[in-house]
Amino acid sequence: MGAQARVSEATVSRVLNGKAGVASGTRQKVLAALDVLGYERPVRLRQRSAGLVGLVIPELTNPIFPAFAQVIEQALAGYGYTPVLGTQMPGGVTEDELVDQLVERGVTGIIFMSGLHADLAADPARYARLAGRGVPFVLINGYNAAISGTFVSPDDAAAAHMAVRHLADLGHQRIGLAVGPTRFVPARRKAEGFTAAVTEAGLQGDVQHTLFTVEGGHAAAGALLDAGCTGVVCGSDLMALGVVRAARQRGLDVPGDVSVVGYDDSELIAFTDPPLTTIRQPVRAMAHAAVQSLLEEVGGNPVQRTEFVFQPELVVRASTALAPGR
Repeated sequence: MGAQARVSEATVSRVLNGKAGVASGTRQKVLAALDVLGYERPVRLRQRSAGLVGLVIPELTNPIFPAFAQVIEQALAGYGYTPVLGTQMPGGVTEDELVDQLVERGVTGIIFMSGLHADLAADPARYARLAGRGVPFVLINGYNAAISGTFVSPDDAAAAHMAVRHLADLGHQRIGLAVGPTRFVPARRKAEGFTAAVTEAGLQGDVQHTLFTVEGGHAAAGALLDAGCTGVVCGSDLMALGVVRAARQRGLDVPGDVSVVGYDDSELIAFTDPPLTTIRQPVRAMAHAAVQSLLEEVGGNPVQRTEFVFQPELVVRASTALAPGR
């Protein structure tokens, strides 16, 4: 312990017992060593929470959401804030009910992930009401011009463009897109980026709007394969797994007969069969930007009411290959 912090055992003892006479820099070194070695800090040495911050996310079945939650919670904890997780479930607690619960608990601010702000069919006035209650907030994934707030998004159009370019380079002439309902901003942006990229490359493209799930991908794949697509770009990795399943049920090989590109790249996606080529969301950068924006607002230094757009990256694995016959 002393070796890790590079201080004497007597100094460690003074810090752990809360005694005076230790320089604050040395005290921090000892506490950091405790953290590195995996020891619990003694209760009396734990910082009092700077406040609660609500995190409202969709269901936890899509691994990209827990991935975001984990990084956001780590970032908040680093600033001394205690995260409070609220999960919207279809048919369960609504976003508005979660917000009411969080405000009643006295949260310092709220971070929304893929919430109703991303749904163009939802009433944006709920966010103006929240601002009116004096609660700062930041919105991740899904820009809405009718909401005065700070947005953090990946570049969905660029993501679709990258995926199409990759498949075009492999010789695919007809490419499909399996993506969520048009009322969701990220789905709309992916579809627009896809259509522009297909046109630019002089290829044929087909778009299927479906559910953002394995089952949605499976259903969309039927129509896209019937249309003769040899490459399919998907709005999420779960949808891509549904496309792979549908192709195999038809006796098609992935990637021999059909190439599939996902979107998100959460942790386990490298280990699917085949390992999935996908577009990686810049989770860490987006999460830290959201937390910093919120805490600036909390500190009375609001950042621009604008959208901060982060660049995704193509991760090539084994679910894409040269088009059949190439």
